[in-house]
Amino acid sequence: MLRIVLFVLTNLAVMALLTIVVKLTGLDVYAYRRGGINFEGLLIMSAVLGMGGSFISLAMSKFIAKMTTHAQVIIQPRNATEQWLLDSVRRHADKAGIGMPEVAVYDAPEMNAFATGMTRNSSLVAVSTGLLQGMDRNEVDAVLGHEISHVANGDMVTMTLLQGVLNTFVIFLARVIGTVVDRAISGNREGGGGLAYFGIVMVLQLVLGALASLIVMAFSRWREFRADAGGANLAGREAMIAALQRLAGNRGENTLPKALAAFGVSGEGGLSRLFMSHPPLEERIAALRAAR
Repeated sequence: MLRIVLFVLTNLAVMALLTIVVKLTGLDVYAYRRGGINFEGLLIMSAVLGMGGSFISLAMSKFIAKMTTHAQVIIQPRNATEQWLLDSVRRHADKAGIGMPEVAVYDAPEMNAFATGMTRNSSLVAVSTGLLQGMDRNEVDAVLGHEISHVANGDMVTMTLLQGVLNTFVIFLARVIGTVVDRAISGNREGGGGLAYFGIVMVLQLVLGALASLIVMAFSRWREFRADAGGANLAGREAMIAALQRLAGNRGENTLPKALAAFGVSGEGGLSRLFMSHPPLEERIAALRAAR
C-alpha cells in the first residue's frame, strides 16, 4: 500500500510541477485565444505536459524504484551470492556493450527482476529475494541477461518516448474535441473554459488514454520477446527457457509497483490480452524454442 501511495504522490508532484511551468510561461493562455483554440500553442502546451511528465518520471526512475521496493544496492558484497550477482551483471554488461549498472536486491516473495534508468550507461538491475531462492544460478543468470538486454536495447528510453508522444496527443485531442463538444452543447462559439468543458476533457483523456495504452502495451509485449532473445544470447537459450518455465510453474502475486511491473521479467496479466504488458510465458518459451 505504501508503494502505491508513494507512486501516486510522485506522479501528482510531477504534474503539479509541470502545471506551474505551464502557468508561469503563459502556455495555457497562449493555447487559447479569443474565438477558439490556438492549435500551435495547444500542441506546445500538450507536449510540455505529455513529454515532460514522461521524461521527469524516467529521470527519477532509479530513485523511485529504490524507494518503492526498498531495494538495497550492493556496494560491498556481503556474501558469495551478492558477489556472484555483481560478477554476472558485469559479465553481461561487458558483452552487451553497456556501462556497469547498479545491482540491487529487494525483499519480495515472487520470482521477479526489473531494470530501469535514464540511459544505457546509468541503469539499475534489481532482483527479488524470491527469485534468488526459487531459481538455480543458471536460471537467475538468464534473467539477469534478459534485464541487461532491456537496458542495451534502450527499452526504457523508447518506452518513455512512445508514452510521451501518446500523452501529448491524448492531451491535445481531448481539448480539441472537448472544445467542439462544448460549443455544440452550450452554443458558445468560443467554447472551453467552463466546468462542462473541463468535465468533457477529463472523460476524453480517460478514454483516449485507455486507447493509447493499447499501443504502449503492444510495444511492451514485443520488447519482451526481444529481451528474451537477448537473454538467450547472453546466458544460453536453454537457461532462458528454463527460467521462463520456472516462472510459469511458480507464479505468485506481483508486488512491483505499476510503474515498474512492465519492466519486470514475469510481468502482470490484465483484463484482457490487449492490456497485458508481457506476452503469456508459454508464447515466450515457444518463441525461444522456434528461434534458430
